[in-house]
Formats: sequence, structure tokens, C-alpha cells
Amino acid sequence: MANVFHTWIAALTRVVRTVSTTANVVGTLVVLGLVVIVNYDVVARGLFNQPFRGAVEVVQFSMVLIVFLQLPDVVRVDRLTRSDGLLFVIGDKYPRVAAAMRRAINTGSAIIMALIAIAIFPEFTDMWETKDFFGIPGVFTAPWWPIKLTILCSATLCALIFMLKVLSRDGSDKSA
Repeated sequence: MANVFHTWIAALTRVVRTVSTTANVVGTLVVLGLVVIVNYDVVARGLFNQPFRGAVEVVQFSMVLIVFLQLPDVVRVDRLTRSDGLLFVIGDKYPRVAAAMRRAINTGSAIIMALIAIAIFPEFTDMWETKDFFGIPGVFTAPWWPIKLTILCSATLCALIFMLKVLSRDGSDKSA
């Protein structure tokens, strides 16, 4: 039975790895698109006195997308900023204590990410139903719901990644 559980966890881990890596790639493409837009705005403003209308709104929209598209992969590969110096210090001498602390940290992180997903879900559904938008009408507008959906999916995926780390055989952060 335990073998079936770990096989299922390994399969889910592969799916999560693929999804988080794909989201990271999409986030990188958003960065490249943002570079193009900002450069276009600078050139159009300087040479033709015709700035890109809505550049500020696109940058705001893109920044949230970039952060939340890349967050799951950052969590997966353990590049999330945190202080784990104590875990390194006690890891060699007390590996079980370090593993227990790592599992506790990952459990708390999973709970926090799940709470973020739960909190953003009503906002997403409200924005989906009302078709609310941001920006300046006639200049540039975009709907809010894609941002809320990205945050919802990112937080859910991060919670899942943290839980996979907790459920891994060795409790290490390297499993997901």
C-alpha cells in the first residue's frame, strides 16, 4: 500500500514539475514581451512623440503575471528566499530534527498558500462575473480576472508543491 502511495506521489510530482516549469516559461515570455513594449514606448516617445498608450497599465499587469507565473517553479527548485541556515547547521549532526523542521516549514507554507488561494477565489469569481477592468477607458483597459486566476492557480500549485515536499520519502525539499 505504501508503495502505491509513493508511486502516486511520484506521478503527481512529475505533473507538477511540468506545469510549474511551463508556467515559468510563460512568465519568461511575459518578461520578454514587457521588454519589447517598454523599448517600443521609449523609441516611439523619443522619435515620434507618440508614446505607447497604456504602457503603465501593461507594466502593472505584467509584473503581477511574472511574479505569480514564476513562483511555483521557484518554490519547486528551492529558490524561494528564506533563512535555512539553522537547517544546514544541524542537518549533519541531527538529520531527523532537520527533516522534521523542514517538514513543519513546508506544511506551514502549504497552509499559507492554500489560504491565499481560498482568499483569492471569491475575488476571481466576482471579477469573472462583473467583467470588471482596470485602466483608463479610451486609452487602455484590461479585465481583472486573468490576474486573479493567475494568482489562484499559482497559490494552489505552490500549496501542492509544498505538500509534495512534506509527503516525499525523505522529507527533503528536492522531491517536487
